Amino acid sequence: MKQILISTLVFLTLSCQQKQNDYVKIEGSIFGTYYHIIYQANQENDTLDKGVLQVLNEVNASLSTYVKTSTISVFNQSSKGVVPDAMMKKVFVTGQDIFKNSKGAFDMTVGPLVNAWGFGFKKQDQVTAELIDSLRNNVGMDMVQLQDGFLKKERPGIMLDASAIAKGFGVDVAADFLASQGVKNYMVEIGGEIRASGINHKAIPWRVGIDKPIDDKAAQDRELQAVLSLSDVALATSGNYRNFYVKDGKKYAHTIDPNTGYPVQHSLLSASIIAPDCMHADAYATACMVMGLEKGFALIDSLPDTKGYFIYVDENGKNKVKFTKGFKDLLVEN
Repeated sequence: MKQILISTLVFLTLSCQQKQNDYVKIEGSIFGTYYHIIYQANQENDTLDKGVLQVLNEVNASLSTYVKTSTISVFNQSSKGVVPDAMMKKVFVTGQDIFKNSKGAFDMTVGPLVNAWGFGFKKQDQVTAELIDSLRNNVGMDMVQLQDGFLKKERPGIMLDASAIAKGFGVDVAADFLASQGVKNYMVEIGGEIRASGINHKAIPWRVGIDKPIDDKAAQDRELQAVLSLSDVALATSGNYRNFYVKDGKKYAHTIDPNTGYPVQHSLLSASIIAPDCMHADAYATACMVMGLEKGFALIDSLPDTKGYFIYVDENGKNKVKFTKGFKDLLVEN
């Protein structure tokens, strides 16, 4: 699954020590990015460390388009479909629901278009209108159906790309593993996607920052837009200001609108979504970046237990913020 630079900065509430007040930090690499996990230990640290890595590798083996033997890769290589494993089935069913809720803004079949514009797991040398029109024939989650345990595609050229939901799903899988081991207080972060439970080592909810949009592809300059207080929720942020390229003087954002086949062009810089689980937060953040400010805001505002924080450019070129009801209660400072 492709690496996406997400605009959420996590405040790690521990020092460089590996253990403080019985809170332990474990970290590593997965999905082409890094994970950082802090939890209140209740057993040997290496047991949870190995267990976390095991469940994350299971996600990779199911949903990574970079692993040729993964379930999703086998689906993409097949002309008809595949019998999905439990993880792929769960992600697909959730993705299909969000596809419908977002009127196609979130679409796991958008991969060929993402590849064509140079942001996916395959590269395209030249983009033409004819190519985009051709690829759009294979885009649309309504052309993939789960029937009697078989994930069926209507056309051989249809491919699934879980990159806009799988990282959030990985956060949930790791968090659920910790909970299954009796851990109540933890924060799981993978590439900027977060799920927090309980309290940190200071006995307060977890503190998490949202980056201020800075046109810095190398992600070397970071400044906070807001700080949140989180407990028993997930947070995912999607933005266009770091993942882009410039060709012939024109900037191309990594968010592709499945309905048009082209990179989005609107005023929304980033969308940070709070939801009960990170899989939904991740997917809805992407949907909002496709839909733009007004439609994205309306969608999130209509969903139960879901909140949104949107950073956009106004008509004068200045960055502004808009958030849905209830989000203000999470702000520590802004």
